Amino acid sequence: MMALVTGASSGIGREFARQLAARGHDVLLVSNQEKELAEASAELSAKHPDGRFPVFCIDLATPDADTRMLDFCRANDYEIGVLVNNAGIFLFRSVVCTEPGRIDLFIDLHMRAVTHLCRTFALDMKQRGCRGYILNMSSMSCWMPMPGIAMYSATKAYIRVLSRSLAVELADDGITVMVACPGGIATDLFGLPRRLQRLGVRLGALATPQRFVAGALRRLFRRRRQYINGLLNRIAIVAVAMLPHRLRLVIKHRLLDRLQH
Repeated sequence: MMALVTGASSGIGREFARQLAARGHDVLLVSNQEKELAEASAELSAKHPDGRFPVFCIDLATPDADTRMLDFCRANDYEIGVLVNNAGIFLFRSVVCTEPGRIDLFIDLHMRAVTHLCRTFALDMKQRGCRGYILNMSSMSCWMPMPGIAMYSATKAYIRVLSRSLAVELADDGITVMVACPGGIATDLFGLPRRLQRLGVRLGALATPQRFVAGALRRLFRRRRQYINGLLNRIAIVAVAMLPHRLRLVIKHRLLDRLQH
């Protein structure tokens, strides 16, 4: 069964590709970073010489990305049984200070692309009679209305709601849809220096990509519908959701306003 991983050139996406390959899957690596994709494919091919690790370089924000990817798969006889929608962006900035093009990118990448990729490849799985798997990456922030990450948290909330609904719609077809809502992961997505990432892992504030991905895949193949890593993260969801409006304003004044001016 071949897996397709978006954002596979680095970070969590690359780790998904590594662990899927270790489980015996061929992996189609998708990203808009051509050099890094080639490096990821070479790494997997060296470690798993019997596997297939083709690459497809594309900007997922383009309107026809999903159909172009499916056409590529059919032309090469790649039957996708596992879809991991991992590609994403992050920006700590208020909405009014965010450029319109950047806002569109959040919507195009986190909402439109994920929706169309789910529909296109779920339909393909259904037509082939494949009892496949779809894993969509949301975030713990989807429950957290916080200043500075409105576009990130809002579009990640869309992914969570979409995934939970698709899980019901596709259940009769034997297709599992799981949404992963991680807390902080020690990657470069949030712009943290490596030394702070290592400190965060030691303190338990951040999880390693290896540990998170292992937990996510384990639950996906057990046909779970949602994964939130770590007890502290599940507690934090409730705690942050209960923050009073005045405290959110304090965070805005002391952190967001200083960073933007």
